[in-house]
Amino acid sequence: MSLLLNIDPHSGLPVYRQMIDQIKYYIASGTLKAGDQLPSVRELAQRLTINPTTVVKAYSELEHEQVIEIRHGKGAFVAVPNFMASEFQKDKVVRRLARQLAVEAQQIGADHGFVTRVLNEEWDQLAVRITPEQQREQAQG
Repeated sequence: MSLLLNIDPHSGLPVYRQMIDQIKYYIASGTLKAGDQLPSVRELAQRLTINPTTVVKAYSELEHEQVIEIRHGKGAFVAVPNFMASEFQKDKVVRRLARQLAVEAQQIGADHGFVTRVLNEEWDQLAVRITPEQQREQAQG
């Protein structure tokens, strides 16, 4: 599978963060599955015309979050989920992301109704891509 990442140098979001978010999206949507291999650091850096250190930083953060696993000499692979997040962990992550969304939306003048509608649309689009079987697998951990 060819991983398509879109990097926007003008977004204000660091490139490594854009990579992390997009890889997580591909996993959540079922496009990338547990055990799938990610492009090598060199390959991805060349394809995106970015410094390999940026790819290493993104992969390291994803490994730290247990989203991927690095197998030395073999590459980076999507990790098999080994736990279900606790309610505390879910709350912490969702609140951090919600705060980021709220701050950035207010900075550009987007109102609450618009943000809620867009979030619901994105949630629905993502849910459509995940099969009922994948949902059961994710629920079982």
